[in-house]
Formats: sequence, C-alpha cells, structure tokens
Amino acid sequence: MSARIDPHILGEAADWLVQLQSGSATEADHVAVQAWCKRSSQHELAWQRAEAILGDFRQLPTPVAGETLRRLSQQGAVNRRQAMQRLGLLLMAAPAAWLAWRETPWQQWAADARTAVGEQRPLTLADGSRLLLNTDTAIDIAFSAGERRIDLLNGEILLTSASDPRPLRVRTLHGTAQALGTRFSVRIAGPVTRVAVLEGTVDARPLHGMGNLVLQAGQQAAFTADLVQPATVLDSGDLAWEHGMLMARNMRLADLLLELGRYRSGVLRCHPAVRELKVSGAFPLADTDASLRLLSDTLPVSVQGLTRYWVTVEPRV
Repeated sequence: MSARIDPHILGEAADWLVQLQSGSATEADHVAVQAWCKRSSQHELAWQRAEAILGDFRQLPTPVAGETLRRLSQQGAVNRRQAMQRLGLLLMAAPAAWLAWRETPWQQWAADARTAVGEQRPLTLADGSRLLLNTDTAIDIAFSAGERRIDLLNGEILLTSASDPRPLRVRTLHGTAQALGTRFSVRIAGPVTRVAVLEGTVDARPLHGMGNLVLQAGQQAAFTADLVQPATVLDSGDLAWEHGMLMARNMRLADLLLELGRYRSGVLRCHPAVRELKVSGAFPLADTDASLRLLSDTLPVSVQGLTRYWVTVEPRV
C-alpha cells in the first residue's frame, strides 16, 4: 500500500511545485524547498510525488507545460486555490501511478516502426502479413530463416498473419504470442500483455512461467512474465479501435477516460466523485474532444481544463 501523507503537507508540496515552475522562482526558493523536504520523511515523500507530477508535465508539448503551471501561479486567489486543490488531489489520488511513470525509453524512439499519440498506421510486412499499429505504439521487426518475430515495445498491434512455414511470434517484456494462422491483437497494458484472437488460434506463453494457453477465435487473455490468466470471451467491441471507435457498454467512466487518454496528448483525469458512473455508447478516437463533449452532454459531469493538455472530468455543479 502507498504511504499515507498528511493532506496539508501534500498541499504545500503542490504549492512549491507551482512556484518552482512559475518562471519567477529564485535561488532562495530552491534552497527553501530543499529545507522543506528535510523536515520529515512525509515532506520528502510528498515532494517525490510532486516531482512525479512534473514527469507527466514533461509529456505536454513545449511550452504548454510551463505555461500551464504559470497560469496556476498567476490566477486570482479563488481560482488559484481551486487549481491548487486539484493538484493536491492528484498528489493524493494515485501516487503509485505517478511514481511508476517513466519517460519513453530510447529503444522506442529507435524502433523500426512507431506511431505518435492518437495515430494509427498500417504496415505490410515482408512475408505479406498485415499489421495495424494503434496509438503510441513502437515495434521492432526481426525476420530470419528460422522465424518471423515482432517485438512489441509499447502500445498495441492488430496482426493478420500470412501463410509462411516459419513461426510468427509477437514478443513483449512479458512473453510471446505465437500465431497459428490467425488474426489477433497484442497490447501491453501496464503490468500485463493482453492477447485477443479474432481468427485462428494463438499460443500465449509467459517469459518465465512453465505453462501456456492456446486461445481460440473469440477468446482473449492476459499474461504476466510468470503466468497466463484464464481465457475470457472477446467482446466484438473490444477491437473497435481498428475502425476509429471506442465502444462502451456499461463501462466505468474512469476506465473509459483511461482508454480515451491513450489517444490524446497531455493529461486526462477523472474526479473521484464520478469514477463509478456507468457509460454506454460509441466514442470517436480521432476526435477525443468530441468524445468528451458527448460525455458532458449525456452525464452529470463537466469537462474542465487549464489547457487542452490538462483536462479533468468533474461532477457538474
């Protein structure tokens, strides 16, 4: 479990975060922050979480990140206090997520093929297999006399295999998915790899585990480096991203926003008070702003943002 920190200390950390990124911070401010961090272990941990938030700001297009924080420091007292409260909520709500975030590794930038956030890209491989890269995806392609291999470094792919005597494998940090004449998707989803089979069969095999699972058409499963979870039925809407849509059937709002967030730059957050609202409908992935407007038109929520790149879905007042 994450260590619980006094909300007052988290609020002070948020305040220091804004001050240091406002453009007017002095050397004395930096010295004061260091002294503040040394006041207790809670102060030190609170600042670590604040610095993790800075990591998320580094995902924003320059100079949007700096401008967003400067707006926080320059707003009037009431609006600034509200904005500070939002930052404080972020510090308290998901510290594990903040601390787990890391910058895109250099391997992804040097990948054989990649897509930007919100981009999809079709590819035809040397053997005739067809590949569709989803948003924020990076792959390496390694074909040899003995195998056809795709290394999925990040993101999600949809693969339609061509006839070839060489085995076709998709490898992730968790293990491999081997096609047995098939059409299937592979996605790295945080601590697991998810495999969904539309046609044929796929052999899912964890990196370190002894067991494997052969998935049939219409099945999906997730696996870690140690084990494969039991197969479940594949919902036809789960791969609607191929057609530029996100299909929601009684989905938690928090989960829907996590999915939409994969297709837009910046930060998209869900207020704790509306996380459990249920959503059904079809949402365009190429225009996530339109999807957010659809949410505000059909649910008791409002979409608030300091900029387009820092957005929170909140209860409607």
